[in-house]
Amino acid sequence: MINISPRQLEVFVQTASLGSVRAAAERLHLTQPAASMALAEMERLLGASVFARERGRLRLNTRGRELLPLAQELLERHAEFGRLGSGSTEALSGEFRIGASNTVGNYRVGELLGDFVRAHPHVAIRLRVANTDAIAAALLDHSLDVGCVEGPVAHPLLELRPWRDDVLVVCAPPDHPLAQKRRLQPSDFAGAYWVLREPGSATRATTERVLAQLPPGETALELDQAEAIKQAVVAGLGIACLPEVAVIDALATGRLKALKTPFLDLRRKLSLLLHRQKYRGALIDAFLANR
Repeated sequence: MINISPRQLEVFVQTASLGSVRAAAERLHLTQPAASMALAEMERLLGASVFARERGRLRLNTRGRELLPLAQELLERHAEFGRLGSGSTEALSGEFRIGASNTVGNYRVGELLGDFVRAHPHVAIRLRVANTDAIAAALLDHSLDVGCVEGPVAHPLLELRPWRDDVLVVCAPPDHPLAQKRRLQPSDFAGAYWVLREPGSATRATTERVLAQLPPGETALELDQAEAIKQAVVAGLGIACLPEVAVIDALATGRLKALKTPFLDLRRKLSLLLHRQKYRGALIDAFLANR
């Protein structure tokens, strides 16, 4: 029987997450030599390395990618065994890694995490904000526990659970010709200059679906943040399709105008994203409760 300790598993998991033994040691409050020894001893017991070095960072090799979800599960089960075995009624603790696409991470983080944080104050939240494609990829490589995304994700290993309804609006500066028209028609958008999100973003996918319903226009800019797009539109660089929650302030102060486009379907679903094969321990169960 291979006698790998929980400490060795912790160093392995944190090194995989952070990309270096030094960062893992800091996270675990160990000295770097102690963390290095724990990882080296685990690899000796396994008889194989689990990392490859790339430009000064440690990257999981094939064996490491296979073992990472098992190591995460063992650590979660070890913590649950201790809690249940001792009959402890202590509050949940540990690290919860959640990824959110930009609209959720920047404008709905209170809705996403507020109740959970208040109910479980001893849980350390690690929030990663990126576009939908990046969050899905992080779920697949087990560097996140749960995701919350704006767009559809089609992968057999990922489960999508509806969470919230969301709506986008087509925005323009108040002095834009389209903002001056009383009754817009699709033909009015011919040749319009658009400011778009980057490919891989769910907002970009929705915008492309909208643009397919309109006459051809021009791409003025591609930006990777809704806030940057909002400021570009305020500056008169084009029009954009943005989440309503991201532009409420600019609409209220008159810096932007929402164009009335009843001929466009601007609705979408926000969803929770889970890995079908990942062990769902107490932290994930608590997060998913009442959702």
